Amino acid sequence: MQNGGAAVKFRRHQQQPGQRLAQPHHNHHNGSGGDAASKRLSLPAPAHYWVQQNGGRSASPACGSGGGGGSPTPLVADLLALSKRDRRSSLADIGFGKITSYRKLDKLGQGTYATVYRGKSLLTDSLVALKEIRLEHDEGAPCTAIREVSLLRDLKHANIVTLHDIIHTDKSLTLVFEYLDKDLKQCLEECSGLLHEGNVRLYLYQLLRGLEYCHRRRYLHRDLKPQNILLNQRGELKLADFGLARANSVPSKTYSNEVCTLWYRPADVLLGNTEYSTHIDLWGVGAIFFEMITGRPMFPGSTVEEQLQLIFRTLGSPTEESWPGSESNQQLQAYNFPHWLGMDLKSVAPRLSPTGQDLMRQLLQYQANRRISAEKAKLHPYFMQFMPAILNDLPDTSSIFEIPGVCLYTNPVPHCRAPAGCSGAVLPAVNQRAQSTQKQSLLIVAEFCVD
Repeated sequence: MQNGGAAVKFRRHQQQPGQRLAQPHHNHHNGSGGDAASKRLSLPAPAHYWVQQNGGRSASPACGSGGGGGSPTPLVADLLALSKRDRRSSLADIGFGKITSYRKLDKLGQGTYATVYRGKSLLTDSLVALKEIRLEHDEGAPCTAIREVSLLRDLKHANIVTLHDIIHTDKSLTLVFEYLDKDLKQCLEECSGLLHEGNVRLYLYQLLRGLEYCHRRRYLHRDLKPQNILLNQRGELKLADFGLARANSVPSKTYSNEVCTLWYRPADVLLGNTEYSTHIDLWGVGAIFFEMITGRPMFPGSTVEEQLQLIFRTLGSPTEESWPGSESNQQLQAYNFPHWLGMDLKSVAPRLSPTGQDLMRQLLQYQANRRISAEKAKLHPYFMQFMPAILNDLPDTSSIFEIPGVCLYTNPVPHCRAPAGCSGAVLPAVNQRAQSTQKQSLLIVAEFCVD
């Protein structure tokens, strides 16, 4: 098996939803993955979020905006001079890929096959999120977990959550992510649904920016919802939970229609369409856009039929003009829905500006290929009238908050405010970058080990 081959091998399998992949049999030592294959799986994933390169120099991973940076520390320079195999060995000796290098602090949530903890890295003295996936002895890791690892090792973007490390033992597969303070759902609850429209614009732009990067690399997320969108105190937004994501290398490929949480699933997928492309994610963006500006879900159905009713009541019943082929769609006609004219977006989202209404309509098109792409949506007047054009020239790994003048606005509710220093208007960014420490610099090398 080649370096990093475990992820590549798993990704080539065609799994059905819920199917688990067979786990290779390894002889583990002290739960740290003793043999070569296990070590490869346990090695750290790219830590690109903590690394910014400028003219060949590596900057420190401290938060804050602006430039800065310097030459690598002697230890990092020595590690970078090693071959990839020797770098892997050195990082493993330091403590990457070992569960003893992390301490659990408290449980953040639990799902069907995984539990997420807030934790602390003893290597860097920083907070991390530990996603602990339980392994069945005979069945191995869930295919969704392997898929998430495979994709995140390949995605390096400021608006996509960073996978720092992978720890493989007999009983569990632990994914070590960067820690973010909350998800979008929690943010909306804390603000009683009253996000400043300037913040809605900043969040939506970052969401589109992360998606545009995924789509450019032929990946579909397929599970967009507020719970899978993470935020930190600075206002940086990160796409997370790529367990349902797919590589869309073959346009005509047939996928499952059981994707996306019901509320954020487009009408064509609700009716069984399995031949979709990047447009599936843009419908979810439109629904999330509405939720941010109004504070309530746009289509909170409990069944497929109720979901379709809510969509058609709001946007109007589909016609041959708005959705060619809808009048001959047997699944749709079987519901025998009445004809709804739809509602004026201004009446259901009164805070939304005219340009915002136009963008939302373009995102929520029934005909999938008529939905605006993430790339074009970033250039929509809804953003360009208020945000500096230089944002569109940012490197993939740079945060929009590194641009002078870009800052969160103060939300209307007192207990949900922007960080100190941002009082409702965009203020000049302050360079707060700290000097690199040896512990933090160790993570710089991880990026070069799993290309």
